[in-house]
Amino acid sequence: MATTRLDVSSALWRKSSYSNGSGGDCVEVADGINGVVPVRDSKRPSGPVITVTAAAWAPFLDGIKGTP
Repeated sequence: MATTRLDVSSALWRKSSYSNGSGGDCVEVADGINGVVPVRDSKRPSGPVITVTAAAWAPFLDGIKGTP
């Protein structure tokens, strides 16, 4: 199975509004990458990145918010 690495070195990351300044649940997402939404742990910016397809992003957010 082939894998493709997404280059996120120049991505513009933004922190979740639910993150706090005391090391709490810190999630960042990157904007401006066609077709996918990269997600990472802001406490480990050089760590792994999860990508969600752009088409699945809104339903994903609705699911974690509990929105029908």
